[in-house]
Amino acid sequence: MKLLRAVNNFLASATLTLAITIIFIMVAALFLSATTRFITGTGFAWFIELPPVLVSWLVFPLLGPLLKKGQHIKVDFLTPLVSEKAKKILFLVVNLVAFISACIFFKAGLDATKMYYNLGQVMEIEISIPIWWMFLAFPVGFLILALASLELMFDNISDLFNR
Repeated sequence: MKLLRAVNNFLASATLTLAITIIFIMVAALFLSATTRFITGTGFAWFIELPPVLVSWLVFPLLGPLLKKGQHIKVDFLTPLVSEKAKKILFLVVNLVAFISACIFFKAGLDATKMYYNLGQVMEIEISIPIWWMFLAFPVGFLILALASLELMFDNISDLFNR
């Protein structure tokens, strides 16, 4: 459990650092695009095309850390109505579903990444970015989610039987 927690803490830190860097690049690219167009009258298309390319790397790796911190989007209407033991069981079920879903989507993302890698296609923007690079965010993100939900399940089981 200590190893899993250490790995997840490292992945969460790395993911948050990546997210901050991506947001900075997105804002800087759009700012530079507007500045370049204002000063020269023309701009570089890749300044505008870069932020959408980075969105998948912003969203998917953050799934696990956001689930672990409880900062993901959720509908929380059932927990105030049930007992403490039922809440613990509910959280275990939610984390189990997240784990199973993450494993399925990890496999699908890996298959999609392999397919686009084998096709060798690149995006049709000013800078040549392989399409597989964008799809790689799916298996990476869902692997991080699977590890985070696994840790949460162990915590839920521990809470359920030890307290």
